[in-house]
Amino acid sequence: MYYLRLARGYRSLDLARWLLTATAAAVVAAFLLRALGRALHGTGGNLERLLWCLPPLAAVGWFAAVAARAVPAQHPERVAGLTAAGAGPARIRALVAGETAVACALGSALTLLLFLILRNDIAGPGLAADIGMGVPLPAAAPVALLAVLPLVAGVSAAAAIRFPESLPGRPAEPGRHRYGALRLLLPAPVLLAGAGLELYGLRPDATDAERTLALPGGLPATSPALLVGWALAALALALWTGPLLALAGLLLALRRPAPLRLLAGRTLAAQARRLGAPLAVLTAVVALLLVAWRDGARTGADVPALNLVESLLVLACAIAALAARLHELRADRRPALDALDRLGTPPALLTGAAALRVLAAGSVLLLTGGLTVLLCPLR
Repeated sequence: MYYLRLARGYRSLDLARWLLTATAAAVVAAFLLRALGRALHGTGGNLERLLWCLPPLAAVGWFAAVAARAVPAQHPERVAGLTAAGAGPARIRALVAGETAVACALGSALTLLLFLILRNDIAGPGLAADIGMGVPLPAAAPVALLAVLPLVAGVSAAAAIRFPESLPGRPAEPGRHRYGALRLLLPAPVLLAGAGLELYGLRPDATDAERTLALPGGLPATSPALLVGWALAALALALWTGPLLALAGLLLALRRPAPLRLLAGRTLAAQARRLGAPLAVLTAVVALLLVAWRDGARTGADVPALNLVESLLVLACAIAALAARLHELRADRRPALDALDRLGTPPALLTGAAALRVLAAGSVLLLTGGLTVLLCPLR
């Protein structure tokens, strides 16, 4: 009953978030049910198909976490009402997680209904192996598979919400805009280890026999050292995204800045910690897709339709997560923007500061993303 009343008060952004969550869950459920149908049909490769379901499942969980964290900032009146009614942080966290789980459950249920309809001698021979037509379907198998989606999304949403600073009426904890020494130095050995593994895999006496790791999607086989080295290097560059954003903000506000540079630099430095993770994830996804496209263009291999759909889903979830984080940051800055407006700040100054922040952040992402693509061992 609570979620029905909640849906009546949905705004356009809430409805878009809910529909995107349900749609993404429906697509992932289709991947899971296809893996189940193939397993029932006995075509082999069951473990590989289930592993291919992990990236979109992780993407849905990531989007659910970022979107749930933005809910208290987007709806302070709702959280304030729940707090006044006696709901504590655990209760509010459970309610937000339940809302996300309900969206995933409805999307999965629609996919399961379509799956069962197609199994009723409606699908053609091209889909017979994907849905396991002609083979009895254990009732517990699809239910167990599809229960993973609401569970992962709900747990991710519950773990992402931060209290007590997100609750209205509670004293806000002082924000930390600076990175500690460990956070700044940790990516360095990771990057060195990744570069060392790549150099070892690309050594002159390396033979093609070492490329024993077959990659899916038509990509060429590679050696475990090259793949692990690139993964470590990409992880290090992703960990440096936030500190580089903060450094770019500090450089903008360096040496007696004008109001435009001061406002843009201070804001970027303050938002770097919360912008770093969504931007790093989006940059890593785009870099991985560019690497796959580059290799596919060289070899002329056709991209499987399922791989294309999965890539688009992961990219859409990464973009939606970044949009949710930007909306959350704007909601947090609304009091400061209102104060600047009351002081008579020209709108052109705020627009110019936003454009300068986008330019600085884009330069950082070009650096980290470009290095990620260049370090890829697939040639």
